[in-house]
Parts: sequence; C-alpha cells; structure tokens
Amino acid sequence: MPEIKTGSAATMATAASALKAQQARMRIIAENLANANSTSRTPGGDPYRRQIPVFEPAKVAGGAEGVKMARVQADPSDFKTEYDPGHPSADAKGYVKLPNVNTLIEAMDMREAQRAYEANLNVIETQRAMEMRTLDILKK
Repeated sequence: MPEIKTGSAATMATAASALKAQQARMRIIAENLANANSTSRTPGGDPYRRQIPVFEPAKVAGGAEGVKMARVQADPSDFKTEYDPGHPSADAKGYVKLPNVNTLIEAMDMREAQRAYEANLNVIETQRAMEMRTLDILKK
C-alpha cells in the first residue's frame, strides 16, 4: 500500500492539481458544446467528434498524489444522421452526419466539473484558514 503523505504542502498541491484538471475538463466540455451543431465542410464528410478528457494520477509537491489530464481522446460513438438532401454536407443519399455530442450530457458533465472544482477550492480555503488559525494561536 502506498504511503499517504499529509501536511499543508501536500494538501494544497493535491487540491491545486485537481483544480487544474477540472479546469482542463471544463475547457474540453465547452469545446464540445460549441461544436454540438457543426457539420462537415464537405459532402458526406465527418463532423466534429466529441472529445473526452482522460485523467491519470500524478505526483505533486509534498510527495502526495494528485491528478492530471493525460490526454484528450475522441469519443468513438456513432454520429447522428439527419435526412436533409439540400444541406451542403449531405451525402449522395441526402443524409447529413451530425456530431456525436449530446448537449444534455455535456451540461451535466460541466456541472459535475464545476462542483469538483468548487470542492477542491474549498479544500484550499479550509487549509489556509486552518493555517491562519494555528498561527494566531501560536502568537498568543
């Protein structure tokens, strides 16, 4: 079992790594939402493909383990199709491929990322308050 590091530096570094990871996650979600209705520029071509952030554990200051975004990968799910023969991106059969982005799922993912961001921000604020309180006690 790995040794668990404790202390102010480890706590702050772990929470800071999570803040950075959630911020990157929100950026990817925003890109997905921005492209939710885009189509291909060529007839029968593929539209925007939803992106998924992939996270992995990472060592942070204080010897603790945090998190980082390792990469962004394309969602392999199928594109939606819509019959619209007059559309410039329609294939020979009149179907237009639409992005595999579900705006409801993206909105829920965004809310989850915001909550995780806020939770880690609270960890940092609580740690700072505890340190200030300890300093106040030591001054007396």
